[in-house]
Amino acid sequence: MTDSTTRVIRSTQVGLLANAALAIVKLIAGIVGNTYALVADAVESTADIFSSLIVWGGLRVASRDPSEEYPFGYGKAESVAAAVVSMMLLAASVGIAFEAIGEIRTPHNTPAPWTLPVLVGVLLVKFVLFRRTLAIGSEARSTAARADAWHHASDALTSAAAFIGISIALRGGPGWEQADDWAALFASGVIFYNAILIVRPAMHDLMDRMPGSDVVEPVRIAASGVPRVLAVEKLSARKAGMVYYIDIHVQAHPSMSLRDAHELSGEVKSTIRRAVPGVAGVLVHMEPFEAAEPAR
Repeated sequence: MTDSTTRVIRSTQVGLLANAALAIVKLIAGIVGNTYALVADAVESTADIFSSLIVWGGLRVASRDPSEEYPFGYGKAESVAAAVVSMMLLAASVGIAFEAIGEIRTPHNTPAPWTLPVLVGVLLVKFVLFRRTLAIGSEARSTAARADAWHHASDALTSAAAFIGISIALRGGPGWEQADDWAALFASGVIFYNAILIVRPAMHDLMDRMPGSDVVEPVRIAASGVPRVLAVEKLSARKAGMVYYIDIHVQAHPSMSLRDAHELSGEVKSTIRRAVPGVAGVLVHMEPFEAAEPAR
């Protein structure tokens, strides 16, 4: 298991413990303080617990070494975990929306003022978790970790919406009791939107979409800079977990022997892996160089 994978797993474990504690606090505060926005927030935190468990499991599977059955490794498990987390977010947003609409149509008492400090504490914790998890996930190129980070952000958004809704309900007095429920409904829409944003990169990884220029161009430059490489004809890449696999066609002098071509392909592979640390495997196709004919 690499250092980056270990850091991501530890970050997930910290988030798991924090979500468990926050879910209990918010559920009790929501029931006692008479605010469904906090109850909805507790439901979202409970979903965070399961999402962290899924991310943790996905990362542990993805960190396994390649085998005969899976010669390219188990990296896709990380993308599957990210996709599952996004689906859980979608389900949570729909559930919160239905409950919020039901609460809006049901008269109830004004939320308790002491629930506001609870939400401030939740916001601070979630903001720290979001920044920390996103930084670690981006550094490790982990789609699942970034999904977990945005799950923290969604929880923070529901808490912020609850804070605004409860504040309006307390300030408005009688007739404004449903303000926190409207806040929960708004938060469900934000959660739904974030889930869509999370599922897209996960699906891209699962479908082997070509990475961006930030990955492809350093590979092309590294290969082109190897002595005796005359041209790079084709280059494709795909992401598996937190690493990339490269398929590159390199052109060299037609008179080069098979042994020299083999040695050159090894140089290209080593150079690419040194230049782009996220590359785990490189398949080099050697081809004879053909100069372009001048235009007539």
